[in-house]
Amino acid sequence: MKGVNLSLNSGEYFVVLGPSGAGKTVLLECIAGLHRIKGGEIWIDGRDVTGLPPEHRQVGYVPQDYVLFPFLNVFENIAFGLRQRGHPEPEIERRVKALAHLTGISHLLHRDPRSLSGGEKQRVALARALAPFPRVLLLDEPLSSLDLKTAKYLRMELRRIHEELKITTIHVTHNQPEAEEMADRIAILNGGSLEQVGTPEEIFFYPKNERVLEFIDAPNILECRACRDIGQGLKEVDCNGMTLIVPHDGGRVSRIAVFPRDVYISLSDPPGPRVNRFRGTVTDIEPWGGIVRLKVDVEGNRLMSEVPFDIFKAMDLRVGKEVSLILKLRGIRVYEGESDRNRGEVKAQL
Repeated sequence: MKGVNLSLNSGEYFVVLGPSGAGKTVLLECIAGLHRIKGGEIWIDGRDVTGLPPEHRQVGYVPQDYVLFPFLNVFENIAFGLRQRGHPEPEIERRVKALAHLTGISHLLHRDPRSLSGGEKQRVALARALAPFPRVLLLDEPLSSLDLKTAKYLRMELRRIHEELKITTIHVTHNQPEAEEMADRIAILNGGSLEQVGTPEEIFFYPKNERVLEFIDAPNILECRACRDIGQGLKEVDCNGMTLIVPHDGGRVSRIAVFPRDVYISLSDPPGPRVNRFRGTVTDIEPWGGIVRLKVDVEGNRLMSEVPFDIFKAMDLRVGKEVSLILKLRGIRVYEGESDRNRGEVKAQL
């Protein structure tokens, strides 16, 4: 890992997003003090902690596999860090019960951690990390081992707890929807290099380079030159000569994006309402695993669509063929304008 320079706001929920092997866990371990770094610095609340051991950094760390102590019950797991620091017993009792209430595990305090579900273990690990009053909370893929329903619920719970405690949080994940839903800002990390930092909207609508664009699944991004309200939460926009209807009841739309999977292709003009339908010409064909990505020229705009391989073969699509496109209304995402970029209270330069 080299050239990573991050600055976070106090109280920010910051997500580091990247593929497996990008260096996300190493970054957290460096901040936590589990890895020594050479030629870099880590500052927390204006204090240089680069040379300090983990126990003196005031950092709470939840590793990916939670690492609960099997020989201690839930109460003692949460109390462990407080006991190590010599807090008095009445204070430990109050702190553990308060965190158990906050994380919704008061009924589990006397349970063996080996008997808990994945979601329950995650909550215990979170309470344990929060117990010693950390200045920064580090979460390593906290939802990756959970089923989809539990993970979605705990996303909301993590944000609720963050809003209540206002603790600076660094959350790493490879899951883009998770990052977009939870983050105040996102850093894209790839191959140990920092590719881009910005709000979820900035990352999605203004990808800095091809590596970021490919990682966020290469959405079609169009500039909007004109915009008018047509009521019922809809706007009509002119994007480089293409007139589209988009779902939006806010201000002026400056850009729209639609994933290739939400751009449907047919050989003839299908029946139905003539909303977001266009004719275009196939200009490029690229196999992509079990799908085929097609680039289609529509009034000078190059749009990408995804077609399952068997459907592609049945349609006999080829370069130069004219096709009809439908941009799925509910698949269109809207961006109003650029957001302010802020400096922060947690700094890491590696």
